[in-house]
Amino acid sequence: MQTLLCSRVALRRALTETVALSFARLVRGLVLDHGGRHPDMKKRVANAYILTCSVSMEYEKSEVNSGFFYKSAEERDKLVQAERKFTQERVQHVIDFKRKVCDGTDKTFVLINQKGIDPLSLDMLAREGIVALRRAKRRNMERIPLACGGSAVNAVNDLTPEILGYAGLVYEHVLGEQKFTFIEECKHPQSVTVLIKGPNQHTIAQIKDAIHDGLRAVKNAIEDGCVIPGAGAFEIAAHHALMEFKNTIKGRTRLGVQAFADALLIIPKVLAQNSGLDPQDVIVKLQQEHADSKLLIGVDLITGEPIIAADLGIWDNYRVKRQLLHSSTVIAGNLLLVDEIMRAGMSSLKG
Repeated sequence: MQTLLCSRVALRRALTETVALSFARLVRGLVLDHGGRHPDMKKRVANAYILTCSVSMEYEKSEVNSGFFYKSAEERDKLVQAERKFTQERVQHVIDFKRKVCDGTDKTFVLINQKGIDPLSLDMLAREGIVALRRAKRRNMERIPLACGGSAVNAVNDLTPEILGYAGLVYEHVLGEQKFTFIEECKHPQSVTVLIKGPNQHTIAQIKDAIHDGLRAVKNAIEDGCVIPGAGAFEIAAHHALMEFKNTIKGRTRLGVQAFADALLIIPKVLAQNSGLDPQDVIVKLQQEHADSKLLIGVDLITGEPIIAADLGIWDNYRVKRQLLHSSTVIAGNLLLVDEIMRAGMSSLKG
C-alpha cells in the first residue's frame, strides 16, 4: 500500500450565496482558483493536452536601468515591433506545437503558464483554439504534473509530446464571485482536490478542519499498520492492568503507579462530562464491565452505557496514544523536577 501524502490533497474553498448549501466534493484532478482572461477563449474543452510552462509571454522591463532614444516615429515603431517580435516568436512556438500534436485528431490544447501572457498573445492563442491560463500559482504548478502527467518546462523552443499531460475534461465554472478552472478525468491522478462549499467562512473553516483531521487520521493508520479501540476503552484497560501491576510491587513506587493509573481515567471522564453524563457513574460501569468481560470496553456518549468500541468501529490512532503517554509522562516529570529544585532552593535559604 502506498503512503498517503496529505500534501497532494488540495483543499479548495468557495463561498456560496445560498445559505443552506454546504458540502464537500472530491475532484479527481485539480481545481485552479482562476479562470481565462480572454472573452473569446473556450470555456469547456474535452480530450485536452496540458502544457505546463513558466515562460514569459508579455513585455518585460529590463533588470537594469536602461533607455532607448529615437529621432522619429518610424524608429519608435521599429523599436516596438522588435520588442513585440520577441514575444510573438514564443507564442508562435506554442501554436506550431499545438498544430503538430492536435491537427487531424479530436484533441484540444490547454496552456497553463506560471508567468504572464499579455492581451495580444492571448488573442493569438484564442484564435488558434488554445485555452490559456496565466499567472498560475506555484502550488498549482507543482500539482498539475502529478495529476495530469507530463512535466513543466521553462522554454518553448524544443517542445516534445512527452512533456504533455492529459485531462479528459477542462472547464471554467463560476462559484459565487470567483472563477475556477476544473481539470478532471485524469488518467492516473497522483494529486486530487477536495472542493468545499459553504455559506460563510466559519462553516468552510469547520469543514476544512474536519477533512484535514480525517486525512491525517487515515495517513497515521496506514503508516502505523494498526489502530486502538477508542471511546476510552484503552484507558480503562490500561488502568485495570496498572492496578494489577501495583499489587506486585512494594514501597513508594506503588503510589506512583496508582497516580499514573488514575490519571489515565481523565479521558473517559472528560468524554462523559462533555456528553452531559455523570463521570463517576460512567467510570464505575466501565470498570465493572471490563472486570467481568475482560474485553476492551468504552463508553456510549449517547446513553452512557458500556460498549465494545471495536464492534462499533470506534478507533484511535496508535501513534496518538503513544505520543500522549510519552508527552504526559515527560511533562509530569519536569514539573516534579521543578518542585524539587524550588524545595532545595528554599532549604538553602533557610540554612
